[in-house]
Amino acid sequence: MSTTTEVLENADERMKKALVSLHKELQTVRSGRANPQMLDRIEADYYGTMTPLKGLANISTSDGRSLTIQPYDKSSLKAIEQAIHKSDLGLTPNSDGNVIRIGIPQMTEERRKELGKMVKKIGEESRVAVRNIRRDCDQDLKKMKGAQISEDEIKDQEAALQKITDKFIKEIDKYIHDKEAELMEV
Repeated sequence: MSTTTEVLENADERMKKALVSLHKELQTVRSGRANPQMLDRIEADYYGTMTPLKGLANISTSDGRSLTIQPYDKSSLKAIEQAIHKSDLGLTPNSDGNVIRIGIPQMTEERRKELGKMVKKIGEESRVAVRNIRRDCDQDLKKMKGAQISEDEIKDQEAALQKITDKFIKEIDKYIHDKEAELMEV
């Protein structure tokens, strides 16, 4: 059986992972600027296997308004182009036979609001994940009551667990607020 300190450390560690996951997820949400992480969720059919784009090509931004995709294998060019067309990013790839260029158009107000809703949904999923971690750890603490530690000690540890949870919820809210602000920039 673990100690109360181990339970709190476990909660902290798991909540950090949820925050890292949120950060990665938010990077894939398109904002007004070109960002190679926008394409992280896209996979292309490469010889019958769905492969992430970053495994098939070098993706870079030449300026704030365009992405350049240089496939490692020229035969994957068409598959990469099709995968980008099929994605929900609303981007149009242009190929010259060697390199794919994607111009990042200005987003409409409607698209910004749509993406804002998506960001809020991602944020709420992260908050739920953090709360689930708190619930699991709270149950672990309650199992220790009586045999290992006193009820007062349990209350103190639950308060400490709530502080950890509040800290991560506040960070999630900050990430979401920052991403929304980035989306609304014109």
